[in-house]
Amino acid sequence: AYFFLQVIYARRAFGVSPPKISGPPEFERVFRAQVNCSEYFPIFLALLWQAGLFFHQGLAAALGLLYLYARYCYFMGYRASSSERLTPIYFSTGVLWILVAASALGILHFFLSHYVGLNVLQLLTA
Repeated sequence: AYFFLQVIYARRAFGVSPPKISGPPEFERVFRAQVNCSEYFPIFLALLWQAGLFFHQGLAAALGLLYLYARYCYFMGYRASSSERLTPIYFSTGVLWILVAASALGILHFFLSHYVGLNVLQLLTA
């Protein structure tokens, strides 16, 4: 909701009324940053849920907070200049990949233990 509100404020500040999405470069950067965050949000939620359910809730929550912080930094960087968005977007993408790995490992462990009868955690600690 914060990013959405920033687009509303930018529309007012730069005189861009809906449904127009083009205007001064400053407005377009705010609008594009909000759209980009909205595009990635379903992917983030699905990965966060899977990692929390199948791997570890604490790790998933910590990674979720890191991702949200990185997205906030991305939004603020993109708002200032298009070149300042790169480091936060790379960091948030890295967090997403860690969530993918945690989800995959958790799902693999779940299927191996429930359908094959192989408990990987017991094998690793033995």
